Amino acid sequence: MDNPLLTHIPSLATKALYYEVAISPKPGLVDRFDNGAHSDMNFFTFINSIESLAPYFYSYYQLGFEHASDLASLFTKLRKQGVEAENKMLTATKGINTHKGANFSFAVLLGATGFYMQTHSFPFSSKDTSAILKLVAKMTHHLVQYDFSKITQKDQLSHGEKLYMKAGTLGVRGEAAKGYPALSHLLLPFLRQHASYTDTETLLLRGLVLLMSQIEDSNLLHRGGTEGWQQVKQHSTSIYHSSLNNTDFNLALTKFNQELIKKNLSPGGAADLLGLGIYFSFLENII
Repeated sequence: MDNPLLTHIPSLATKALYYEVAISPKPGLVDRFDNGAHSDMNFFTFINSIESLAPYFYSYYQLGFEHASDLASLFTKLRKQGVEAENKMLTATKGINTHKGANFSFAVLLGATGFYMQTHSFPFSSKDTSAILKLVAKMTHHLVQYDFSKITQKDQLSHGEKLYMKAGTLGVRGEAAKGYPALSHLLLPFLRQHASYTDTETLLLRGLVLLMSQIEDSNLLHRGGTEGWQQVKQHSTSIYHSSLNNTDFNLALTKFNQELIKKNLSPGGAADLLGLGIYFSFLENII
């Protein structure tokens, strides 16, 4: 039986990543204007990365849609596929990590969306989004303890694992296990509240600054430690609460970008969460 949602919903995840890299100017991040604080990647690196991941987004959704067992076994299937996707991404980017965190998150989110769509219909309301985030939490609640309990046995640690060892930071695993509270309690309420906003790019940039002002960003912690992360939070909070018009807001972001480039700081965690929020915004027809 033909199901157009098997292709449509995963395509929204792909489009969300295109939106995320395209909106500009983004402080410290790759966008249409410059590479931010990244010397090893640019806008086209992201295009190559997204294209390499797109086929796997369909696989994640289909795995969920066809799954007939418990959520833990679904996660096992998604993670196996996700490792293959990550290897494809690294081949496409010549070894540069552009979307490792986003790939993990979209694996569990698309898998959960597919699983949910076995018994529900489209388009979504905020209740549907909330239900999917709860499914993700159930699917990944074991992940932090399972992964980090084996950390001392590993010869090479990821940036996220090093941060956990140093500061107890849980990173994307912790976000997933809690059902992405930065989406459910912060970004998505903001985007829903401003759904009538006509300038989508500026709306999403304001959403990014909101995230930067509040979340624990493992990318910033890796590059700048607690001090660098707190500086970005404080500056972002100031911009967010300044009630700037669109022109002045963009000027403020341009100056902020130059500051973060000098300090080699990149709020990549906030950027990943923004991409996830854009996906749900498409599902709910917010943007």
